[in-house]
Amino acid sequence: MMTDVVESSGGVARHGRAGEASPTEAAAARTGTDDSAAAERIVAIRERIDEIDRTIIALWQERAALSQEVGATRLAAGGTRLVLSREREILERFRVALGADGTQLALLLLRSGRGPL
Repeated sequence: MMTDVVESSGGVARHGRAGEASPTEAAAARTGTDDSAAAERIVAIRERIDEIDRTIIALWQERAALSQEVGATRLAAGGTRLVLSREREILERFRVALGADGTQLALLLLRSGRGPL
């Protein structure tokens, strides 16, 4: 009989056949707990997180496209590639709302719209 080892934050779970796990072991592997009530709650929370992630990705893509359109419009009209005062405004907005991580997020957003400097 073969034995698999599945690691989780709670330790190591062993099960009989390769690729087969009991429902409790499978839940523990996915959620980090073998408490069924906690596992169900974690699954529900993660479903909402996944919905939020899909929304963030869609908004990120829309924002990048709009930012690229602004840049193309500005360049076509003889303007500059970027407007530093606008970038500083965005960086500050994110920093105030989210702290240092917000600044990093804003830098990524700006780059996705205008490309690297």
